[in-house]
Amino acid sequence: MIGATVQPSAPAKGDELRARVLSALLLVPVVLAIVFLGSPAMEGLVILAAILLGWEWGGLCGADRPMPARAVLILAILAGVLAGALGYFGPALLLVAAGLLVVGLAMAALRLANPLWLALGVPYLALPCIALLWLRFSHDSGAELVLWLLLVIWATDSGAYFAGRAIGGPKLAPSISPNKTWAGFIGGIAAADLVAASGWVLLPDHPLLPLILIGALVAALSQVGDLFESFAKRRFGVKDTGTLIPGHGGLLDRVDGLLVGILAISSVLLWRASAT
Repeated sequence: MIGATVQPSAPAKGDELRARVLSALLLVPVVLAIVFLGSPAMEGLVILAAILLGWEWGGLCGADRPMPARAVLILAILAGVLAGALGYFGPALLLVAAGLLVVGLAMAALRLANPLWLALGVPYLALPCIALLWLRFSHDSGAELVLWLLLVIWATDSGAYFAGRAIGGPKLAPSISPNKTWAGFIGGIAAADLVAASGWVLLPDHPLLPLILIGALVAALSQVGDLFESFAKRRFGVKDTGTLIPGHGGLLDRVDGLLVGILAISSVLLWRASAT
């Protein structure tokens, strides 16, 4: 009986890992190419991502049946993202604030459950999209900066996954995500710092120590972002936010850490700019 319960799970895990690797091999080159191509491909990618993320967030928070609810949510997200795509970053932030209010009132008017959660999707999804466009197009080395950020986030995910599986040990937040461990958390930061330190190749004008420190910050906060999505999925009894990416689930499942990582590095750059 023990063998019968153990054997089926191993191939399933192997199949899932293969699907994850294959998806990454197919998607990563496309994303990197678009980052370096710049406009208009980059804006198009971010706008498409905003639509998909809004759709998944609406389903996650229980707006999967009333189509008007998802439409209002996506339109509110797109208002800010489109302004950012046109280079109007200040107005984009104002539109995000307005969208938060509009969605909250609209969901309450539709008498949907969890109106605050649905409204939270506007800043949670729109701000990172706007910040990503700002990083790419408002800096001389925007493409290299975004590439560095993506590599740090991917290194965090991989380091956390493999360190957690190999070492195990105390759980990071068992009530939120039972599979995450402190070993994985630290392993993610260590892997991110190795990649961040090599960032001087992409960003030679940035000193090594700040790159390492920022990489550690991004890695830590991206894992907090992962935990937040795990909390949301547990709150609504959802395993994955979608089935878009084989082995990963929905787009939101794949970029939950990136959303927070984008905001982290954008905040650091804004702080450094205001301090000079």
